[in-house]
Amino acid sequence: MQMKHVKYLAFLSTLALLFPVGALARDKNERTVDIPDSVQVGAEHLKPGDYKVEWQGDGPAVQVRFFQGRNLVATVPGTLKTNDREVTQDDVVVQNKANGKVLMEIDFGRGKEAIILGQG
Repeated sequence: MQMKHVKYLAFLSTLALLFPVGALARDKNERTVDIPDSVQVGAEHLKPGDYKVEWQGDGPAVQVRFFQGRNLVATVPGTLKTNDREVTQDDVVVQNKANGKVLMEIDFGRGKEAIILGQG
């Protein structure tokens, strides 16, 4: 019976050690977003799909990088902003231009962060 308690205590201790690591990973300046339509980002055209969006800097001016898988597909200047309230799901804001749809803003779900593109 004593060994069962030791294993349980070891398991709980491991979880307690791993929890702060998970919390720190959330603080990274990156999120994943689904872009449903073909859009222009800077000089690049992004096809529909999932992208890792990563920004460098604490804001408001940041450099924003888009990855599809491990491939860097676009880098553009942007502005990091904080919304007044938490967004429940990702929101991709596009604007129709003469040459197609242009990605203007990404509001990240489950947080207050947003990136406005093309500024910085």
